[in-house]
Amino acid sequence: MTAKITFFPVDNGDMTLIRLADTDATSLLIDMNIRVAADDPNDDTRDVAADLRSRLSTDSNNRPYVDGLLLSHPDKDHCTGLAKHFWLGSLGDYPDDKKVQDEKRIVIREMMSSPMVFRRASKNHTLCEDAKAFDKEARRRVKVNREKNFVVASGDRIRILGEDENGKTDDLGPILTSAGDRFSGINGSAVSYFSAHLLAPISKQDDEAEEVLSKNNSSVILNLEIAASAHSTTGSKLLVGGDAEVEIWERVWSEYQPSELKYDLLQAPHHCSWHSLSYDSWSEKGDEVCVSDDARSALGQAEYGAFIVASSKAVLDDDVDPPCIRAKREYLDILDSVDGTFYCTADHSSKVNSEPLEFEVTASGIKKALASVTAAASVVSCRPPRAG
Repeated sequence: MTAKITFFPVDNGDMTLIRLADTDATSLLIDMNIRVAADDPNDDTRDVAADLRSRLSTDSNNRPYVDGLLLSHPDKDHCTGLAKHFWLGSLGDYPDDKKVQDEKRIVIREMMSSPMVFRRASKNHTLCEDAKAFDKEARRRVKVNREKNFVVASGDRIRILGEDENGKTDDLGPILTSAGDRFSGINGSAVSYFSAHLLAPISKQDDEAEEVLSKNNSSVILNLEIAASAHSTTGSKLLVGGDAEVEIWERVWSEYQPSELKYDLLQAPHHCSWHSLSYDSWSEKGDEVCVSDDARSALGQAEYGAFIVASSKAVLDDDVDPPCIRAKREYLDILDSVDGTFYCTADHSSKVNSEPLEFEVTASGIKKALASVTAAASVVSCRPPRAG
């Protein structure tokens, strides 16, 4: 079994599936953006729900499932399609067994999220319906865990990523991972093929710091180590950070060692937005913008041959952000010194209707899956002309 990482083409949004190298192909889905158009058979938007289902296992009741679902933060472009495509509730109440297979909602064996995302979001932002549905289900699972002294089965499991304010998570020790800590379990059991280092969200700050902690800046940041097989002594590293912007990447750089930020594959935060690298507006200042050295350092710890993937629309030479051409140039510069490669989920394929972008974790590192390459021109060189 080969470990695989799949980025689905979901416009400016995130939807990433990790399948581990164990015999069960343990799966972790990070965010989703299954738009209405993607569900419409008369629309040419990629049917990413079908793409996802084709990569999932089924349980003894023939129900499709993910072992883990991580919501980095509750923006609409990170959780759209949740209520339609996933079962939210006790497994004992699952109602879809008599439906045709592609209409059965996907079981979430374990949920992962930060409680601070929803607390901060509720102060200044309106949550979309799917985010509210996630929050409701997360609260149900926490309640069940407390009632059962944290001895629960698949379908009730949850991992809380980061401590909440005022001691609200102090009694959740068995299901709580604090910033700076690591975990290796998915769905209640240790997995030797996988470990995760939680870098953010940061905990409750002073009033001034708290002002910057919007939904974006409360995003979960994880450095995931994924092994090629049970016999691998080390793994390849995938760094993901939702929509975390410059302030948080600066804090991450100040709090962690460079070695803790090393990656073989980076999902460019906030859909290749310039605001993850700078306080300046690209549309207002253009080439006069300044990059934050600390944020750039945090995002610049690429290993030799690394990949950076923008989960976004095509990156064009204009003043749009995200995705931002200036951010892409910065990532290309990072990759230049390590012979790396940049991809965008919207334009890696020669087809208008882009296929999922897939990577394999091998004993020699992360490799682009050949099955996804449809044209030689789809590979974006890491040494393009800097102009344009």
